[in-house]
Amino acid sequence: MTDTRPETATDARRLLELLAAGASSAELARVPADSGTMQLAMQIRRTLDAHSRREAELTALFATASDLARLRDLDAVLRSIVRRARMLLGADVSYLTLNDHSDDGSTYMRVTDGSASALFQQLRLGAGEGLGGLVAQTARPYATRDYPNDARFDHTGPIDDAVNDEGLVAILGVPLSLGERVIGVLFASERRPRSFSPDEVALLSSFADHAAIAIDNARLIEESTAALAELGEANETIKAHHESLARAQDAHDRLTQLVLGGADVPEVAAAVASVLGGGIVVRDAEGTELGRAGTGPSRAASTRALAASRAAGKAVAEGDEWVCAVMAGPQLLGSITLTGRPDLGDADRRLFERSSVVAALLLLLRRSAAEAEDRVRGELVADLLTAPERDPKALLDRGRRLGVDLTAPHAVLTLQAEGVSRARLTTVAARRAALAGVFAEQVVMLVATDRPGDLARRTASELGSVLGCPVTVGAAGPASGPAELARAHAESVRCVRALLALGRQGHGAAFGDLGFVGLVLGDRADVEAFVRTTLGPVLDYDAARGTELLRTLRAYFAAGGNLTRAKDTLHVHVNTVAQRLERIGSLLGADWQQPDRALELQLALRLHTLSS
Repeated sequence: MTDTRPETATDARRLLELLAAGASSAELARVPADSGTMQLAMQIRRTLDAHSRREAELTALFATASDLARLRDLDAVLRSIVRRARMLLGADVSYLTLNDHSDDGSTYMRVTDGSASALFQQLRLGAGEGLGGLVAQTARPYATRDYPNDARFDHTGPIDDAVNDEGLVAILGVPLSLGERVIGVLFASERRPRSFSPDEVALLSSFADHAAIAIDNARLIEESTAALAELGEANETIKAHHESLARAQDAHDRLTQLVLGGADVPEVAAAVASVLGGGIVVRDAEGTELGRAGTGPSRAASTRALAASRAAGKAVAEGDEWVCAVMAGPQLLGSITLTGRPDLGDADRRLFERSSVVAALLLLLRRSAAEAEDRVRGELVADLLTAPERDPKALLDRGRRLGVDLTAPHAVLTLQAEGVSRARLTTVAARRAALAGVFAEQVVMLVATDRPGDLARRTASELGSVLGCPVTVGAAGPASGPAELARAHAESVRCVRALLALGRQGHGAAFGDLGFVGLVLGDRADVEAFVRTTLGPVLDYDAARGTELLRTLRAYFAAGGNLTRAKDTLHVHVNTVAQRLERIGSLLGADWQQPDRALELQLALRLHTLSS
């Protein structure tokens, strides 16, 4: 029978009023109502509480999604996701892993909130490993009340060590999915056992869906921003490239006009130095400086640097300087050096390399002009030596037009070299001569000097070093006028032949330097000078001390080097002869008895006897 007492109706009404006012379960329990009515009231309370909690969770979820939608930075989005997840579920720790782009399917810890373990924060999970690896592999949420003792998951040493180090027990993980693709896993965890309800799993799953979209949007924004930045950089690069091309073209045109307008090397060097803001030194193929601007004297480029520049076809750095080979096809014309710009940028380096092309044009023009002048000078040399008496006045006039006074004393040098063309030898020789040319298959030089022997030795050494092969030089003179110059040339030719016959290839000398050979072969034999050069120390010693060293030397050679026979001729003791010969050795040198030297001494003794 239903209780229809007035008190029962009143109690039921009281319960409904309390429910409408939002009273708690404790307040409802204080109403004296029958058990059936009270159970119904409590059930209504629980239902209202669940709806209120669900409404609060949804409100928080939408607010969080709205916040995420406003974030643009990926790191900020990730930090916000784990912080909100921790707040939504009231968890001790929340964290997020992202799938690696490699093919092994692993996922790595990206960001945490509430974590204190460095080991945990660096955790990486392989495909299917642990709770997170399983979520990432299956794209399904998983929850455990007690992870360390849950046999459903593939426990590994690194994962368990990290979880234990963090002190985690209960874990809930849900996938971060974009369509069918899982990009990571979102976790909420506790340091004590906790059973995650289906509503909590659904709530975190819903939040994970919003989070995945936010992550994807942030990534797209970052990629777009990076693409725009790269596009901007590309535009700046293209702009800078066009500007550098225009600058280089302008400089190239300016330098080319200078060259074609007849500018010399120093003017072009000054223009290049102005364009590049440094110092410029231009040298020829032998390293001789042709022009300099904006810098002091500097060393020539090393062979290594020039070889590297030739091989690469570009400028190369050498210490604080830049060196660029000046080329005409495969031929090295010289080099151009830039100083004061150790940090040369790409644009200026290309401009410097263009300058080397202009320098090549300039050096080619100079070479063409020099070759033309060398031809004229060579023709004068040939005519001077072929028929000096035919029209000497015309020869003198041609010389004056070339700036050479043939009536002034000049030494004549004849050059012989193997391994180099006569044209190349003439070009190098012309820089050191008043006139140079080819005559009778040999290179001839006319140089204003009164010491032809010294000049011949120096020329042989310098040209041999420059050309990389032995250069033999015979000299004669000095001589004045066409006829004398022609005779001096004939003597220089014989001198070259004598040097080669004596095995002195690569040396230079005049006949006076060849001893008795020069005396025999020379046109102008100076007997007195030969005797003085050969016997001078002995003659001076006898004159100063009244000794008979010269007589002793003559007797020694006449006796064939026999001391006994020599002492009989001299009427002295053999020891006296030995002592005199020892003194002669100290005056003439230890090699005075060597065959070649002894022959010269005997010839000088005979000439001295004839001239006395």
